[in-house]
Amino acid sequence: MSLYHSIPTVLNGSIHTVHRIMPFELTTEQPSLLNETHLNDELGALIRITGDLTGKLLIERSEASFSLVGEKMYGHPQEGELLSSFTEELGNMIAGNLATFVSEHDMTIDITTPSVIGGQRTMEGFNRGFLVPLSIEQEYQLSLILMIEEKQKIT
Repeated sequence: MSLYHSIPTVLNGSIHTVHRIMPFELTTEQPSLLNETHLNDELGALIRITGDLTGKLLIERSEASFSLVGEKMYGHPQEGELLSSFTEELGNMIAGNLATFVSEHDMTIDITTPSVIGGQRTMEGFNRGFLVPLSIEQEYQLSLILMIEEKQKIT
């Protein structure tokens, strides 16, 4: 499958998966392009992708946003080590469901176990990036960031 078809499949699959996993109102904003670097927020789950598309998927935002998601999903706010564990598990749920979604759309990817990343850090090493902001209530957000490592031209 060409990158021209793989990118929207993974991006749309990521959005679909988040809405499926998170059983509460979540507003998806319009995707935008990222340049070749991105400054990570406070907390995130990083998933590496190989196969028909090579890159990374990052789910990130503030600790307060992840804590709220945990509260909405499990009935209590997530804090400390529980927050880190929850963030990794959320990444794992998204990665697994994404792999299933893309396989149903004639695409093959392999995913890694999510890595929890914290603190602000620069994300580099990708050729093309897409940011999808997700709003939870009015003051909390998560971001889905798809970073593509192009080994071939988009056709």
